[in-house]
Amino acid sequence: MTEDFGFPFGCVAAVAAVIVADLAGATGHPWYALVTLGAVVLSAAYRSSPVAATGVAAVAWALHTGFVLGRFGELTFDHASTLAALVLAAALVTGTFARAVSTSQARVSTSESRVSTLPARESSVRVREFASRTLRLP
Repeated sequence: MTEDFGFPFGCVAAVAAVIVADLAGATGHPWYALVTLGAVVLSAAYRSSPVAATGVAAVAWALHTGFVLGRFGELTFDHASTLAALVLAAALVTGTFARAVSTSQARVSTSESRVSTLPARESSVRVREFASRTLRLP
């Protein structure tokens, strides 16, 4: 999933997650759908932009409250839907934080690799220059 298509892929994944969870019995156990939707939001937050991930979280909440908690596609605003909003918000924050940490670690490792390879290249150039001077002498 690229960052440009994070919202559409996330929405399709959320719909697929609700369908699979419903087939597994999410109407009797709403946690099935909430766990799968949380995983979708977490991966969307890690792989796409924060705005797209927030949209995916909102769609996931609407799918959960409309089709798992209230079976007719109507949004319900009760204790269970509030809990679902909190779980999905936690997944959103966790995924965004994990992306920020991995991005900063990648920047640090890239800058460290540049620093560590630079002296090795200079020393190999010096060795070649030394070898060429000593080999030319009779």
